[in-house]
Amino acid sequence: MTRPLILTALLVTISTLTRLALMIKAGKDVDYNFINLLGMFGVGLFYDLVNALYFVFPLMLFGSITPGRRAGKWGFKIAANALLFILVFLLLLNAVSEWIFWDEFNSRFNFIAVDYLVYTQEVIGNIRQSYPVEAIICTLVISAALLTLLASRLTNRFAFRVMRFGRRSAMLAVYFVLVAAAFALVDNKVRQFSGNIYVNELAGNGMYELFAAYRNNELDYNQFYLKSDERQASSTIRSLVETPESRFVDRKLFSIEREIVNPGRELHKNIVLISVESLSADFLGCFGNTQGITPFLDSLAARSLLFTNLYATGTRTVRGLEALSICTPPTPGQSIVRRPQNEDLFSMGSVLAGKGYQARFIYGGYGYFDNMGYFFGHNSYRVVDRTALSKKDIDYENIWGVADENLFELASREIGAATGSGKPVFAHIMTTSNHRPYTYPEGRIDIPSHTGREGAVKYTDFAIGQFIRHAQGQSWFRNTLFVIVADHCASSAGKTDLPVNRYKIPLLVYAPGFIRPGVMPRLMSQIDVGPTVLGLLNFSYRSKFFGYDIFKLQPGRERAFVSTYQSLGYIKNDSLIILKPQKVAATFTPDFKDGSARPTAPNKHLVEEAVAWYQAASFQFRNGLMKK
Repeated sequence: MTRPLILTALLVTISTLTRLALMIKAGKDVDYNFINLLGMFGVGLFYDLVNALYFVFPLMLFGSITPGRRAGKWGFKIAANALLFILVFLLLLNAVSEWIFWDEFNSRFNFIAVDYLVYTQEVIGNIRQSYPVEAIICTLVISAALLTLLASRLTNRFAFRVMRFGRRSAMLAVYFVLVAAAFALVDNKVRQFSGNIYVNELAGNGMYELFAAYRNNELDYNQFYLKSDERQASSTIRSLVETPESRFVDRKLFSIEREIVNPGRELHKNIVLISVESLSADFLGCFGNTQGITPFLDSLAARSLLFTNLYATGTRTVRGLEALSICTPPTPGQSIVRRPQNEDLFSMGSVLAGKGYQARFIYGGYGYFDNMGYFFGHNSYRVVDRTALSKKDIDYENIWGVADENLFELASREIGAATGSGKPVFAHIMTTSNHRPYTYPEGRIDIPSHTGREGAVKYTDFAIGQFIRHAQGQSWFRNTLFVIVADHCASSAGKTDLPVNRYKIPLLVYAPGFIRPGVMPRLMSQIDVGPTVLGLLNFSYRSKFFGYDIFKLQPGRERAFVSTYQSLGYIKNDSLIILKPQKVAATFTPDFKDGSARPTAPNKHLVEEAVAWYQAASFQFRNGLMKK
């Protein structure tokens, strides 16, 4: 038990010294009154101790499983001290990392730090160019070794070693109860006691905040991004979402709730929305690809309404699903699909359920992945995933899901059964086959499985074609609107922060005898897909969507959103505004073909618009205004 106590003391000491150093660095930005100082170090100590509960776990586990009679052996002492050395080194490395992070962002670790764990090459390169990394690491290694040596002299063995098994087990049980209680009851909001943001940041514990950011998946917009006066931003966003067919229902701050009135009879057709994994526009022949890997979609495009200027909001499936279901601009950090308090939101499912539809989310993988099942299940959809298929119904599966053809067979059965009840169906189908490792059933196409992205794209195209051809023989086909769109592009990498060409995705709307084939070339965002589909069916409804019905939008008002976890892009009038942490905005002229972007003079008007969109979306989610 001695080494965990020593490690706890070290953690508290190092964390307190780090807090003090960061406070000195913050200087006059900190409000130095007695209450703030007491809270900063008192609440800080609380978070340090909570973090210690998690951090000493390896030592607690090691001490509990090592037989007492062998604890004094040199081999076990060496192992225990080696483990202690690693943990002490990590403590010191964390302290230095916090200093570097604070130097850049004036904040404890947050979702930016989580994002940096993903983009390690760029981050490490930047740090190596900015700091003497080798000297720092050597210093940390020597310091950790000296502290470990000191600790080893304070104790020769763990207290657990001289305890009977029953007592060791009881103490370990108490420890696990404390860990479980901390996990369930403590969050990072306890530190938010002051009106001074620096005080609140200093009251936290960096290591704890890192894992809290990962758990909560959020990067606070107001803290890190440019913002306008709330009333001004609220007025701006209302003017931006207002369209000829809409009428606002209230004047609440940041409320965009409005009545959408479309003329003519409402058409309660079935809606089958297929969001295709990683289907970049440049995979399709109708967008210029010459590889011939989407023969069916290319033939279908000639018989559909093809939207040729649509941009995905992000780079991950959950971001695309967010845009297609709740029609909101991307907010900093993680998608709302993965965040807490994402239940009972105003969604395509809730709008159509109010029209008598049966809403389904049909997914080829396991619904628990990326929280998709929970999100859709708590937002007016019934979730159907791969568990609905028996082994005999699966021709092929990999880690991501069943083969797309099996997914579409499942979807066809679900749609047929639902339409048999006499009520229309809204089926949102999410594919999985166009994903690494690019495997699929052999013999379906002329490209062998597991040979690359092109084969996966062509197989998905094959599966969609098989589904549409099968649907043509079903009773529900003539009364169905098929919407085919991508969740995001296959790659978002480029030479610029937000290469716009890596966000361009296809959209096809197919309904023979109802939708006249044609091309819609106007700029669109992925969040416009839902409202546009509802407009095609002449639906009148109360809306909280940020998206437009592109057919009702006056020329010149088109815009799109592109993003990463921390860079928020706004495309309008051939300009690209990028909002970044540290409250920075930059204006670019993007090349929509190669993704490059040329810096230009700041466009104040477009920056104000970009801020209004993103500030409003963040405010709405944080304050529950997205609830239905």
